[in-house]
Order: sequence, then C-alpha cells, then structure tokens
Amino acid sequence: MQLNLNQQLKIYNSLSGDKEVFTPILDGNVGMYVCGPTVYSNVHLGNCRTFISFDLVYRYLKHLGYKVRYVRNITDVGHIEDDADEGEDKIAKKARLEKLEPMEIVQQYSVDFHQILELFNNMPPSIEPTATGHIIEQIETIKEIIANGFAYESNGSVYFDVVKFNENHNYGQLSGRNLDDMLANSRELAGQDEKRNSADFALWKRAEPEHIMRWPSPWGDGFPGWHLECTAMSTKYLGNHFDIHGGGMDLKFPHHECEIAQNEAATGHSPVNYWMHANMLTLNGKKMSKSTGNNILPREIFTGNNPFLSKAFSPSVARFFMLQAHYRSVLDFSDEAITASEKGYNKLMEAFATLEEITPAATSTLDIAAWKQLCYDAMNDDFNSPILIAHLFEAVKFANLLKENKETLTQADLDCMKKTLYSFTFDVLGLKDEKGQDGSNDKLEGVVNMLIEMRREARANKNFALSDEIRNRLTELGIELKDTKEGTTFSVK
Repeated sequence: MQLNLNQQLKIYNSLSGDKEVFTPILDGNVGMYVCGPTVYSNVHLGNCRTFISFDLVYRYLKHLGYKVRYVRNITDVGHIEDDADEGEDKIAKKARLEKLEPMEIVQQYSVDFHQILELFNNMPPSIEPTATGHIIEQIETIKEIIANGFAYESNGSVYFDVVKFNENHNYGQLSGRNLDDMLANSRELAGQDEKRNSADFALWKRAEPEHIMRWPSPWGDGFPGWHLECTAMSTKYLGNHFDIHGGGMDLKFPHHECEIAQNEAATGHSPVNYWMHANMLTLNGKKMSKSTGNNILPREIFTGNNPFLSKAFSPSVARFFMLQAHYRSVLDFSDEAITASEKGYNKLMEAFATLEEITPAATSTLDIAAWKQLCYDAMNDDFNSPILIAHLFEAVKFANLLKENKETLTQADLDCMKKTLYSFTFDVLGLKDEKGQDGSNDKLEGVVNMLIEMRREARANKNFALSDEIRNRLTELGIELKDTKEGTTFSVK
C-alpha cells in the first residue's frame, strides 16, 4: 500500500504533554508496543476499551500506508497483587484458589481474551509474546542494568536503584512525580529491608520454596519483575528505540515510568518517541468494581445478561459506543448511552443501502472532496474518532438528501463518497454491518417478537406448557429470552 504523504498525523505525547507531528524513526514503518493483559481472569470492559483504542490507531496507520509492526504482550507471570514487589502472583493465586496449574489459568483466560477481541473485530497484533517465553532476554537485560551500576542483588532478588539512576536521569519524567516526595511518602512494606531505598523496584524476585513459577538465574531460582517483562519484549521485537508505546492511563505509573528507567539504564537513551495512554471506562458514573457489584463483562453486553442492561447489544454497537468518545477522555457506560449508540450505528449502516439506490447526475451540488478531507483531519488530530463519526453522519444526511433528489452527485463523486464512507466505517473504525444489507436481521427480529407476543398471551391464559415450549425451542436455536418489568427482550448467542 502506498504511503499517503498528503496527511499530517499529530499524536498527543504523554511524555511532553503536547500534540506532536508524527515522524517515524524509519520512513514508511512504525513500531508500536501496547501492554497486554495479565491473564488471570476474564478480560473486563475497561481493558477492552484500551485495546479497541489501539486497534483504531493500528488500523489508521495501516490505512495511511504505513507498514506497522504491532507488538502486544501477554503477562503470564510476575504481576504481583496491587502492582507491588511483595505478595502473591496474580496467576499463581488464581491457580491455587481453583486448584489448577498456573498455565491452565493462563490458557483459559488467554483464550477468553482472544475470543472477546475477535468479537469486537480487533485485528490481531503482528507479534504477541509472553513473559514466560522471554525469561532469558529478561535475565540478560538485568545483567546489563547491573553492569551499568543501576541495580543490585539482595538476598537472591535484584532491585533497580532509583536514587542512583536519578542522579543523572529523571525518574518521574512521564508521570510528573518527584522522587523526593515519593521517598518521603513511601510506607514500609514486608521485604523492604532488602532494598536500599523504598522506591526501588524489583527486576528479579527470589522464589520462596512454595512458589511454583520459578526459573534458574545467576542470583538463584526466581521470577522476573512485572515492569522488566515489557522492556525485554518491546526491545527484542522493536529495537532499543521505537515509535509508539501505548497502554491504559493506570499504567503510566509505576509501570511505564519503570520501563523508561530500565531502558535508559540498559541502553543510555530513552526507548520511545511517543507515549500514548487511553483513559478509563466508568459504569453509571462510578468506577467499575467487582467488590461493589458495579461491574459488567463484555459477554454480558452481548447476551443482555446483566441487571444494568435492558437488552442485548451486538459487539459492533458496543465498539461504536466506545469510539464515540476520544480515547483520552473518560467514558461512562450506561444502558441509556449504549441504546443511543445503537440507534446511531443503525442509521450509519442504513446509509450504505441508501447510497446504492442513488442515480448519479451530470453535476455535483455537494463538495465531497472537502468532506473527505474533514474525515482525515479528524483522525490526523490524535485519532479523534468522535469528530470522524460526526463527519460520517454528514454522509448519512447527504445520502438522504440525494435519495430525495434535493442534492446531486456525479458518478465520480458518488463513488468517492461510497469508498470514503466504507473505508472509515469498516477499515478504520473497525465496525461490522451486523444488521445485514438484505434485512435478514429485521426479519428475524419480527419473527421472534411475534413468538414473544404468543408466549405472553399463553402466560396470560395460564398455558404455561406452551409458554415454556416457546422459550425452550428458542433457546435450542440460540435465542435467549430475558424477562424484565418493562417486558421481554431477546439476544442471539
């Protein structure tokens, strides 16, 4: 694909706090690393928002003609509870609770992660390395950091010396934190006596006798630190200096801050030109939390099986909902918000059928070239998907005006409009036309609603055998009914 040199992309760089013109290290090529999931539970919706955001980035870079190497890791060891240096490994804990091998946990939730992202129509990354598959690389990186004087061994563990590093570097440059304040406010933790300074973080942890996940190293049996994994995997596949590093806003500190320090300590220079962070997703105005019950999983959206939802919503509607907010903005999920998104999504899909009915004219009364550039301008402005979507709805309005013969387009302009709308809707935003151009979904909805009405009448007449039969037969066909005080809705499994 030829590189589109007419478009100037700007990216908000978390490191500088400004939008900067994107200039790749190697012309026509982009190296991008995104922190992937720790696979100890079902992927939650907030994580999905982050991965959908960077799927948008990946898609648009490819759309512009860049050859992109997109690396997204799987963390399958070393992520301690509360992102700390002491405590239990998240995967090992889940394995202990479920009486399974840790790699069974990893396999189970890696499969779930991939299935969910496939439903959301995310493109797979170019490379998906695992932490356990790169133990040797992590040990070699630790050796380099020790040799350069920025790490020390203590009782079988290896720690990064933050104070030593900060003498000639800036620990806190990404998060804006001050090391003196961090040291003053650090609370004493178990194992703290192994560290020279309270802010030091683990590169390698000694494995206690009961610790299942362990590997031999020059410092004894142990396992890698969480931050080190991404440093080793990103540099292995993208080099010591690459273009984009992304992740959720919650990873800015300590995870990404530590990555920068590790890279600079090992190589002497900053690893990444553009740091990007996706913001959080809330639910009904509050932080998502399993403990409080303010939580929803992706599959629950697709089935409607959650008390916060009035019905089921398709993966493309959920994806469309997320892309209606800029990736750096906080987004609040609610039944009302996604219901509104579904209406907008349906209007956008209907525009494609409408455009097929348009007869070209001898002259154009609409400036399609200007509209097309507005679509690019939106994406060139730090991947501003909500502004892009607003421009796509201009095309919906254009389609209706053309249908009513209130505006005209030549064949060339009509073709340009169709191609642009298709490219940005499906190739860039990554939506799928789940309604279908043949109206098959509308027909299915009509038939199921007729059966729901028959079931309602059967229940009113106390004919519970027929009512149960209708529900059971629909269930066998993969159609699940959900009874609420507002009525009965259905979802297709």
